[in-house]
Amino acid sequence: MSEKRSLHSTLSRSHKPSPARFAQLGLILLLAALLGACGSDGEEREDNTITASELYERSKQSLDNGSYDRAIFQYRQLQSRFPFGRYAEQAQLELAYAYYKNFEPDLAVTTLDRFLRTYPTHEHADYAHYLKGLVSFSRNRGLLGRLLNVDSSTRDLEFARASFAAFGELVQRYPNSQYVEDARERMLFLRNEMAGYEIAVAEYYYRRRAYVASANRAKYVVENFQEAPQAGDALALMSQAYDKLELAQLSEDAYRVLKINYPEHPYLTGRYESEGWLARLWPFD
Repeated sequence: MSEKRSLHSTLSRSHKPSPARFAQLGLILLLAALLGACGSDGEEREDNTITASELYERSKQSLDNGSYDRAIFQYRQLQSRFPFGRYAEQAQLELAYAYYKNFEPDLAVTTLDRFLRTYPTHEHADYAHYLKGLVSFSRNRGLLGRLLNVDSSTRDLEFARASFAAFGELVQRYPNSQYVEDARERMLFLRNEMAGYEIAVAEYYYRRRAYVASANRAKYVVENFQEAPQAGDALALMSQAYDKLELAQLSEDAYRVLKINYPEHPYLTGRYESEGWLARLWPFD
């Protein structure tokens, strides 16, 4: 009898959950709840009964509400389930916008390129070119630059050039588009920014006594950005660099063109060199 009681008590103890076991079960339940919440909130479960129009409306609503992660998931679901038709076309364009707003510029540009290859004559192709330019335009300044107001003319302008090219294609191919006016204004800004970058590099070379490189950079500005405000600075740099290289005729030619087109330029009054490169980049007292 005592052996039976001993065996029963041993079995009872072996089946009684320990505190560690309770903690493990609790952790499993918590993870399951979190995963369930992510599945229902971050990515909706696929509804195989929904129509293309209904799914598009849901996607558009998510986009309009600023729920870009959800909109991206829904647009991609729409493209996967309904790859043809007007909803698929519009979904691809709006998906690119959702990527742009969700700070995923590479995916936005890739999606826009695919859209333009697939639907080159689409009624909203002009908007695709405009959005492509806008994506690169925003990347050019960057979040840190916007917060700190950094002069982006002193940085590599890869995105500025990409943005300028996209806007330029829009203006050339769709001159009557409603987006042309804004694109032209942004192109002017980008032109001046790219010219400013080239001048910054040319002045850097000049200060390092690399006069040939300085003159070539300045010449590039004169040849490619004639209407930019920095063209006067380029001519002044050319005159200075050629003078250092003892190329008197070239120096005089640059000086003469500067005097004709920019009679008030500081270089002509002796203020240009004394102010210095850094002073003009930081024109604060």
